[in-house]
Amino acid sequence: MLGLNRKSILLLPHRAEWKSFFESEANSLREAVGNYLVAVEHIGSTAVSGLDAKPIIDILAGVRCAEDAGRCVVPLAQIGYEYRGEYGIAGRFYFRKGTGDVSTHHLNIVEMTSDFWKSHILFRDYLRQHADAAQEYGKLKRELAVTHKGNRPAYTEAKASFIESVLKKAAASR
Repeated sequence: MLGLNRKSILLLPHRAEWKSFFESEANSLREAVGNYLVAVEHIGSTAVSGLDAKPIIDILAGVRCAEDAGRCVVPLAQIGYEYRGEYGIAGRFYFRKGTGDVSTHHLNIVEMTSDFWKSHILFRDYLRQHADAAQEYGKLKRELAVTHKGNRPAYTEAKASFIESVLKKAAASR
């Protein structure tokens, strides 16, 4: 299964197929705007084996400069991506892909030197390398999915302190 209504929260056990969904989409991105992209990374919980996740593929694409990200808007629309602006985070070009209210992919394009790039890669890599932290995060997500059922912004906000604590541990272990 891939896709989820934008307002709902549904966590599924990790599925091996999420990696192939990412790889297929990364290839489509490279075909559409590869001349602007320096790197394309699978991020979010679907990128961490064994971690429960919403069935949406989160993608992080790095560019050299914001102008290159801006040049991606029209070609990405041609392959089904809806540009949503910065979506509350300065310097980010945010896109969603899906049908109607159902999102299948979230794409973030940022400069590779940005804090957004660095923190998302750091968080993903730490969870991949520390199964205990990934399990703790999964437990928290399951609890929050019940507590904040139907309120995805509150669910996301409630995870912030855990994410910050992991980022501090990850930075200290470098």
